[in-house]
Amino acid sequence: MDLNLTAEELAFRDELRAWLKANVPTDWTARREEPLEARFDYLKRWQNKLYQGGWAGISWPKEYGGRGASLMQQVIFWQEMALANAPPMANVLGLGIIGPTIIAFGTDAQKRRFLPKILSAEEIWCQGFSEPDAGSDLANLRCEAVLDGDHYIVNGQKVWNSYGWAAHWCELVVRTDPNVPKHKGLTVLMVDMKTPGVDVRPLRQMTGETEFNELFFHDVRVPVANVVGKVNEGWDVAMGTLMHERGTFGAGLQVTYKRNMERIIELARKFERNGRPAVEDPVIRQKLAQCYAEIEIMRMNQMRVFSRISATGVPGPEGSIQKIFWSELNQRFQQIAQEILGPFGQLEGADPDAVDQGTWAYGYLRSRGNTIEAGTSEIQRNIIGHFVLGLPKSY
Repeated sequence: MDLNLTAEELAFRDELRAWLKANVPTDWTARREEPLEARFDYLKRWQNKLYQGGWAGISWPKEYGGRGASLMQQVIFWQEMALANAPPMANVLGLGIIGPTIIAFGTDAQKRRFLPKILSAEEIWCQGFSEPDAGSDLANLRCEAVLDGDHYIVNGQKVWNSYGWAAHWCELVVRTDPNVPKHKGLTVLMVDMKTPGVDVRPLRQMTGETEFNELFFHDVRVPVANVVGKVNEGWDVAMGTLMHERGTFGAGLQVTYKRNMERIIELARKFERNGRPAVEDPVIRQKLAQCYAEIEIMRMNQMRVFSRISATGVPGPEGSIQKIFWSELNQRFQQIAQEILGPFGQLEGADPDAVDQGTWAYGYLRSRGNTIEAGTSEIQRNIIGHFVLGLPKSY
């Protein structure tokens, strides 16, 4: 891997860095501790500002409103966003995985209709994939769609749906043929969340947020024109969506982790453990050193993921390796932070000098979901064992 930036990449980075310096809102640090629901309109306005500046969906082809950015430019974008402490974009699923799915599998009419409003955050998207008995085994889903003239009638349930309470549209995987092998009878539909019969029920997490939701569909009518890809070939479409989620999603995480590492080292100098600063405790020092090394490993493995995509055009199983690594690393890191902070880690005022007072308590609680979302650690290990190591299945 050549980790040096080309002249073109350096020019891209400098242009982006200058724009972010002039446009990143100064009140984000204070507002990031608000509940997600309270700050969501703020994030939509920020995404629209990025869109107006030409920075939303930079990897998308130019004809669909993107910049046609190279993979390395995408890496630079997420890294610079993290370095600038910029807010995330509201339409994170639409931009990162559903928009690219429509570009790859959608019709020209669907691209014209949906892509511009994904970029501008005018229409927010969610995913309807997991079900109560079909989470890790997605192909086992039972939410059904029955053809009725020029519409499908949808009935069923989805769960662990992110941003359903804010979404205008849902990428929904349904069963359209129950008489074929379970992978073969699936279809992907685009469902207007305001359609009669769609019921969104928020699930309150231990962080206090309702990021996840249950979705219920009762005789929901979806036009045939809203099929993405081909009928009964929705498994390929869904896998395309998930490859984007696991392969390139979160390219700026390493920068965020490194910044958090610097912050916790400073806290270790302030908080005492056994009568002396925690940073002088040999066990704490060893754990911090291990996390520091693993963050660098994470960066190098991310570059390996991007090198694979550059060479082949599609994300490979390296994305599964990285998914396990970053999710479990963050849980270990958040655990160390709590060991350093002690009982104060449960309080919003754990760090009296910080503006974002609830960072560590929230981060610890939210990290519990890292090894579940975007494919559980168990499923990722199965993928690695089967496709990378060539091991036989154990069942």
